Amino acid sequence: MKNLALHWQILIGMALGVLWGMLASSLGLVDFTLDWISPFGTIFINLLKLIAVPLVLVSLITGVSSLSDVSRLSRIGSKTIGIYLGTTVLAVLFGLVLVNVFEPGKAFSPEKREEFKEQFASTTTQRSSAAAAVEQQGPLQPLVDIVPDNIFKSMTNNGSMLQIIFFALLFGIALIMIPPDKAAPVNDFFEGLNLAILKIVDIIMMAAPYGVFALLAGLVVEFAGNDPGAAVELLLVLGYYCIVVTIGLLFMILLVYPVLVMTVGKTKYKHFLKGIFPAQMLAFSTSSSAATLPVTMECAEKNLGINKEITSFVLPLGATINMDGTSLYQAVAAVFIAQAYGIDLSLTAQLGIVMTATLASIGAAAVPGAGIVMLVIVLQQAGIPIEGIALILAPDRILDMLRTTVNVTGDATVSMMVARTEGQLHPPTEITIK
Repeated sequence: MKNLALHWQILIGMALGVLWGMLASSLGLVDFTLDWISPFGTIFINLLKLIAVPLVLVSLITGVSSLSDVSRLSRIGSKTIGIYLGTTVLAVLFGLVLVNVFEPGKAFSPEKREEFKEQFASTTTQRSSAAAAVEQQGPLQPLVDIVPDNIFKSMTNNGSMLQIIFFALLFGIALIMIPPDKAAPVNDFFEGLNLAILKIVDIIMMAAPYGVFALLAGLVVEFAGNDPGAAVELLLVLGYYCIVVTIGLLFMILLVYPVLVMTVGKTKYKHFLKGIFPAQMLAFSTSSSAATLPVTMECAEKNLGINKEITSFVLPLGATINMDGTSLYQAVAAVFIAQAYGIDLSLTAQLGIVMTATLASIGAAAVPGAGIVMLVIVLQQAGIPIEGIALILAPDRILDMLRTTVNVTGDATVSMMVARTEGQLHPPTEITIK
């Protein structure tokens, strides 16, 4: 597969992983797959997580320090955050429109609801406990959490990405404010370190097709067990809900982002999609914006021609606070659960969902499954039974893959928009993807 482009290698790995998972389920090779194949997927994810913190820290420091003045940083930062919040609110609103029009929750029978509650009772309790800890915090706790008391402690936890971003911004601003001759050696050090980290990313990505194969093979056998028909039946029961979520995600990726790319970014969307495609495929297979970040940055710079000083600031920030796909999913899932329980949500309650889902997306960790924990907070705010999460846990991993793809595409879209408005977009004449 060495002669194939990376995105084709990843696609082949995904297809073979699904095929192997179904065969393993049919032939009784579930334990073999979980013991001898799935761990390689975990190793691949760990490698991506390994490089996430160093990449964000170093790339943000180099990106901010290269802006040369604090006023420019302020302009780019406010522009980036404003666009991120705008697209997130739009995603939540469209999700609410979809779920109210199609009403997928009313397709569940009481018997099926009880079956899901019993099957996922322990997982639901675990998610509820995690969310309860967040819910008990004060209104300004998210602001407090952004400022670390020990940066080295924060760097040992991928869930503390906002704290790392805060330190990197502070460090980069300090480099701008000290005399240039004193800052030069530090800038050179971080430039060299950044190159080394990017080379590590290249090395890790050589294993991407095999890691993706192992990830999806393990996912399919966990989902189906020894009965492949169980997966099919489950998907049929929850298919309506999944379709509604998918329509919303497609709305973002096929309508909202194209409009933004073509009007503000002044770029053909086909060109944009071709350039970001490897990152989309990795996002789909890993369900992690943070794990995909190295590839997203590489695609944005090499394939889309976005200046490094923009990507090194906008993309790490987006991987942490911009979760359009996750926010849309939370809106649909919350109302879906309310419908399944026969709860009619008022307009005020649904507007509360918009606010909560938007704010929750900012604090959600860019790792698989984080959206479920934040969904509990959304449910509590709207007065929807938390136990209803049991209804959507089964297909959540698949939807997580889809919404992460949207999250990553949204990050790249905003990066292109900011680059164009700053005169930092220089698309290559031809896209070459490794």
